Amino acid sequence: MRKRVAIGSILTECNQFGGTPIDIQCFERYELRRGTDVLEVGTGVVGGMSHVLEENQVEIAPLLYASSCPGGPITAECYFQLKNELIDRLKNTMPVNGVLLPLHGASVVEDLGDPEGDLIKAVRRVIGDQVPIVVTLDLHAHVTDEMIRFADALIAWETYPHRDAFTTGIRGAKVLLSVINSSVQPTMAMAKVPVITSGIRGSTDGDSPFAEVMDTAKKYEVEDDVISTSVFLVHPYIDQPDMGSGGLVITDNNLEKAVNLAGKLAEQYWDKRFQFEPEIYTPREAIKSGLETLGGPVLLVETADCCGGGAAGDSVAALSALLEAEVTLPSLVPVVDPQVAKICHQAGVGKEIRSEIGCQLDSNWGEPISIIGKVTQLSQGDFKYTGGIWDGVTGDMGLSAVITLGAIQVLVTTHGTYDWADEQFRSVGLDPSTAKFIVVKNPMNYQFAYGDIAKSVFILDTPGPTPATCRHLNYENLQRPYFPIDDHIPNLSPTILTS
Repeated sequence: MRKRVAIGSILTECNQFGGTPIDIQCFERYELRRGTDVLEVGTGVVGGMSHVLEENQVEIAPLLYASSCPGGPITAECYFQLKNELIDRLKNTMPVNGVLLPLHGASVVEDLGDPEGDLIKAVRRVIGDQVPIVVTLDLHAHVTDEMIRFADALIAWETYPHRDAFTTGIRGAKVLLSVINSSVQPTMAMAKVPVITSGIRGSTDGDSPFAEVMDTAKKYEVEDDVISTSVFLVHPYIDQPDMGSGGLVITDNNLEKAVNLAGKLAEQYWDKRFQFEPEIYTPREAIKSGLETLGGPVLLVETADCCGGGAAGDSVAALSALLEAEVTLPSLVPVVDPQVAKICHQAGVGKEIRSEIGCQLDSNWGEPISIIGKVTQLSQGDFKYTGGIWDGVTGDMGLSAVITLGAIQVLVTTHGTYDWADEQFRSVGLDPSTAKFIVVKNPMNYQFAYGDIAKSVFILDTPGPTPATCRHLNYENLQRPYFPIDDHIPNLSPTILTS
């Protein structure tokens, strides 16, 4: 008899220090597919899963696939609407031989700190103890006890920048089929240490500390009984108990080995903790040094306002510094400000506008600034992602405009969007290769977006809910000790979670 596997997902990343709440409209702007529409997803994690299942002639029972750009916490109304629909669809499609859940692992809901664990548990209640569940996660997941207890396997992405969503889907589906066919008995151990750092030094490329831990983990995968290894740099902009970074190992019914190898990965992570903290500059310092740099572009990485980490994208700290420095060389700056975008569309191309801009969505991190500029471009805000998590998906910035302030061109959008490469700039006719300064609001993806052309890079120390260092975030639920607040923790041993 032909096997049947259900696929369902609520996938996003959240921020508990800022940003705007994620509601159902946020998912609708990205991907919200129901029933057979899920089968049309050919890229990303879901595409990889479907590829393996179809290749093995497994019937796919599509439930619901909801993915969105990160933001603040998911509203309770939105989460429970999506969760209940997913669970109802699962009940109506029973029986199944297995379930695949492509999730993120670092989302939160109003009054619910672990929606992924909650969703996995709800699925388990429907299908019972004998049907396997395999979950794929972002490598920035906050892995919890509930995730470990109610899933058969947790498998994380292996690259940052995230280039392997599709292949992670393939890996997850293959592990699920091996469990269904009784060829393996997955046994998990997660070991974590209290290292809470931004993703700036978290690349899996080159010689970064995270790349070195990942390399160790992947070498373990060739050992006997090892099914999968994952390394996690926990998303630091949620505030939950027991957060930490480390490694997860899945073996074929060998718990002792899983615990031992996961513990080694966590210890290696702790040993490298100081390497995860970046060198940072004030905007004034960065611009001064940038002006002394021959040619361009010079990247001003305003990571504290990263939409991909849940920030609103409305900071004008870097823009204000460029204006203060009276920069006369071509510069590009993105700002999310729906009010100003609307004013530009009402005024029209070629018209001068006077307005306050910035810090209108999340006012906790700064004040708006006054500008006088010319509207030089208008857009409905659609663009096409050229890779990554949403490869091929149409992004939606909403009503957007380019405002020229002397040599500075400001891309003003209605909605914050995840930055993969330079798609947003190019969609409105801006060419980053001609700029002296580019303000980028992503802690990692700028490396391949502009790595071949950038003359220098400065990580900015600016206010915002996704800062370059977590030393000054006011956690309430995460309890000390943790790095970087505590450099040394006597008698530290990794926290171990096991299936």
